[in-house]
Amino acid sequence: MSHTAHIPSHRKPRRSASKLALRAGVAGGVLSTIAVAGSAAPAIAAEPVTETIEMPTLTTGLASTAAAASEATQQVAADLQLKAQQNAAASSAAKLAKKAKADADAKAEAEKKAKAEAEAKAKEEAAARASRSSARTTLASTGGGSSSVTTPSSTATGSAATIVNFALAQVGKAYVSGATGSSAYDCSGLVQAAYRQVGIDLPRVSQDQSTAGRQVSLSNLQAGDILYWGGAGSAYHVAIYVGGGKFVGAQNSSTGVVERSMDWDRPTGAVRVL
Repeated sequence: MSHTAHIPSHRKPRRSASKLALRAGVAGGVLSTIAVAGSAAPAIAAEPVTETIEMPTLTTGLASTAAAASEATQQVAADLQLKAQQNAAASSAAKLAKKAKADADAKAEAEKKAKAEAEAKAKEEAAARASRSSARTTLASTGGGSSSVTTPSSTATGSAATIVNFALAQVGKAYVSGATGSSAYDCSGLVQAAYRQVGIDLPRVSQDQSTAGRQVSLSNLQAGDILYWGGAGSAYHVAIYVGGGKFVGAQNSSTGVVERSMDWDRPTGAVRVL
């Protein structure tokens, strides 16, 4: 190679003068800003505090607004409490109404059952009387059979006659439950009224009248004896024996006070008061 040949240089290329000048200007500006800030800082730090800042106070308008809000809150709380009390009262009333309805239903059911039992008993008694009447009719048509009750031949006298005559005088009058005369009777009311004619005050109801005297056999009756149907002490019907195998009694609302043969409806027993 010739010693005069060009040898490439390894130095970095020089920067242009314009770029260097721009960078120098920027650096100078930054240094100037820092210098100004540094010189101003001591003056600010050294300035004394000459006044304080006070917090603003509530004005009258704000106080009124706060009071109104508090009152509204209290009113809402009172309304809620009242509503809760009303709901509790309504719930209690509903429970009481439900219980009352259940009690009423139970009572109605019990009354319905009692009525059904009473009707069934009445039907049984009517059927029994009808059966006895049919049997008597059959016996009469065939000429057979005889009365199961002995008819005494004696005639009533004294107090017994007074009782019998009073009872016979009431035949045809009406039957009214609870009536004791003088235009209407029930069974025990008629018996009580008849005995009152001779100064004897009998109990009011048939159950008590069936035990008012000594028990006597139906085969040994005397005029004026009290006949009863049902058990002694639990009789459901009473009448007065008037002699000749007959009695007078206030039977029911359909027949009123009637005179009937002992065979028409055989009594259960009898008591003698005279």
